[in-house]
Amino acid sequence: ELHVEVPENYAGNFPLYLKKLKLPPVHSEGPTVVHVADDEVTEGLFGVESDSGFLFVTRPLDREEQAQYTLQVTITAEDGSLLWGPQSLIVHVKDVNDHVPEFTKAEYTETLSQGTHADIPFFYLSAIDGDEPGTANSDLRYHILSQTPAQPSLDMFQLEARTGGLALTEKGSSGLDPTTVSHYQLLVQVKDLGDQASGHRTMATVNIAVVANTWLPHDSIHLAENLQNLCPSSFTHVHWSGGGVEYHLESQPPGPFKVNEEGNICMTQELDREMQDKYLLSVWARNVEGLAYSDPLVLTVFVTDENDNPPNCLPADSPSEVLELSPSGMEVTRLQATDADDPTSPNAHVVYKLLSQEPAGSEGFSFTVDHDTGAVMVQDTSLRAGELYQLLVLAADLAGGEGGLSSTCEVTIKVLDVNDHAPVFTASQYGPVSLSEDTEPGTQVATVTATDADLDPEYTLIDFSIVEGDPNGTFVLVPDPQSGHAHIRLQKKLDYTSAPSYELVIMAKNLAELVGLRMDPPVTATVTVLVEEPMWPPVLSQESYEVTIPDSTPPGTILLTIGPEDPQSPPLRFSMMNDSEGWLSIEEHSGEVRTASKLGSGQPKETYTVQVVAEITDHPNLTTTAALVLHIIRDPPPPAQKSPSLPVPVPSTLQILCTPQDRPQGVIISGLQQRGEHADDDDPYSFTLSEDPTVQREWRLRTLNGTHAYLTMALSWLEPQEYFVPVFLTHSAQTQKLRIRVMVCVCNSERRCLLKVDRMKGMPTLLSAVGIMVGTLVAIGFFLILIFSHLALARKKVAQPRDSIPLKASV
Repeated sequence: ELHVEVPENYAGNFPLYLKKLKLPPVHSEGPTVVHVADDEVTEGLFGVESDSGFLFVTRPLDREEQAQYTLQVTITAEDGSLLWGPQSLIVHVKDVNDHVPEFTKAEYTETLSQGTHADIPFFYLSAIDGDEPGTANSDLRYHILSQTPAQPSLDMFQLEARTGGLALTEKGSSGLDPTTVSHYQLLVQVKDLGDQASGHRTMATVNIAVVANTWLPHDSIHLAENLQNLCPSSFTHVHWSGGGVEYHLESQPPGPFKVNEEGNICMTQELDREMQDKYLLSVWARNVEGLAYSDPLVLTVFVTDENDNPPNCLPADSPSEVLELSPSGMEVTRLQATDADDPTSPNAHVVYKLLSQEPAGSEGFSFTVDHDTGAVMVQDTSLRAGELYQLLVLAADLAGGEGGLSSTCEVTIKVLDVNDHAPVFTASQYGPVSLSEDTEPGTQVATVTATDADLDPEYTLIDFSIVEGDPNGTFVLVPDPQSGHAHIRLQKKLDYTSAPSYELVIMAKNLAELVGLRMDPPVTATVTVLVEEPMWPPVLSQESYEVTIPDSTPPGTILLTIGPEDPQSPPLRFSMMNDSEGWLSIEEHSGEVRTASKLGSGQPKETYTVQVVAEITDHPNLTTTAALVLHIIRDPPPPAQKSPSLPVPVPSTLQILCTPQDRPQGVIISGLQQRGEHADDDDPYSFTLSEDPTVQREWRLRTLNGTHAYLTMALSWLEPQEYFVPVFLTHSAQTQKLRIRVMVCVCNSERRCLLKVDRMKGMPTLLSAVGIMVGTLVAIGFFLILIFSHLALARKKVAQPRDSIPLKASV
């Protein structure tokens, strides 16, 4: 693509050769022709010499008519056939300063408001130049040539050279006063070629009317919330008295406001005072460049309240609490109903009214609510501890007046327990409790229980104490304050003799201090404890019993009576064990042992042993046993009858008894051995002990049956020796005296007599042994006297004076 530049309005000769084109060589048998074509220009405006290749123009060009031409260059043969091309050729028309700048108006009229800040253009001059834009030919500069009048200062105005912005100077801004000068005329000039001295110039007149400042502060604006008078309806208007003004509005905080080009301010949506009750609107008067003519107008908008919010009661996190027994008029809680409306207006003046109460009180409402403050107070003093009251309270604004809004508030009140109940024993008397004298310390005697009607566990804790009846501290209380029980335990040994019974006075009182009660004495209960003598297993009169009877003893014969050692012993019940032959029986209550069948039936036995069991009637678990040994004697054959007279007593065999007497023992006396020839066997035998006082003191005789008697020692100790005990035997109206031979001796463990041993002949007596020892000691003393005397004489010879010893000569 080729480029060629041509100056516009060339005043020289034509054709004007512009440039030699570099055309390529072509092969043609005949001459060639160079063509230049352009559909947009008149034919013949441009041409190219075929021989030289120079491009030429045939007449002057005007850039303002056409700034550029696009040509197509071709080479053809004579016959018109194309040999080369087409080739584009761009022709630029070069601008020359051939146009004078012109103002858009020869005379301008503008209004200028007093109060316009300096350096802020209030009017822009405009001029045009037909030359090529962006070149010096169209680079315009504006100047003020003159100001009329020149008051109060010659340089009241300034003109921005490049933009044409007309503004006041500092002097002009401060001195502008329509009452002094209301009109100014300026002669202004515009020239091209920028800051060069040369160039084309044009002048115009600017008439300026100075007007009073209407950009003044506004009073506060009050707008009702929820007002539906929205844009385009305006609620206020601002006006900048100068010309060329654009309005701009900003709200703090951001709000639904805007200003139009006439200065009318309106709302784009309804206002809500509860969201925002005040706005600061800043309105600027600006020029076309967005520069403010003056300081902004600040409009204060207050949103006035409408009663559009009912009172609101915030829910409580937990129930309110009040103590039972609280006095009437005591404040429990205070309702804090909030109203989002203006607190300074009646719209937020809330009053209260109690609507209902659950559960209902004994006489209407248990509480009352203050009409103005919302204070919930006690009205009924008989509140029940643990009760949960639900109150429904009406909260109304406008002081409860007509047209007001209302809502209901729920109040929950919990009645707390106070310690207004003293503990009470479940019984005033406990017992009597019987304790054996041998009861071990630590044994639980009784449990007393007290209850407390209070609900709070802290107020039901009970302290127990023994206040009377136990001066020595025999008993101790183990209280359980939480359960209301107190266990009485034995702390010391009981003594039936010193204290056969106790009347324990137990006092119960709260650990916490009582409130609301008279100072009555603490509640008490009495525990009766009876001390019983210890119950031991029964002790029989003997550890074991021995009875010697003949084998002819008939059934039903009383052998002996077994009884307790202590006559004051409680009643006993007797039984028998190991009576394998069934020979014996024992009466359950009296202890009489009888023969139950004929002895000796079955296998002959010399001894027969059974166990007697005795138990306390009221305490069957307390038992003891004793062995009963029967010595069975075979009866001798009946003697031959010699004469009807009473037989002569036959000396009895020697019987051995042990002293001291540690168990039952005795001698059985048989009357059958002493019967006469003419005696009637059916008559019973009678045995009588001699009336000799010594015999009566030392011996006892007991009849066993009609044929036998039993002789025993009356004392536990008799002098060991041989005794002949006189016994009178009566049978068939005949009496004879028997002498029962008894050997009383000290026995070994096998109950054999320990015989006294006589002194052996030739053995020294005690006196002779003592004499020998004394003689020996006298002989030893004599020898010691001789030895000490000899030693004393030897010391006397050695102890001589020093001067009696001769001196030894020194060599």
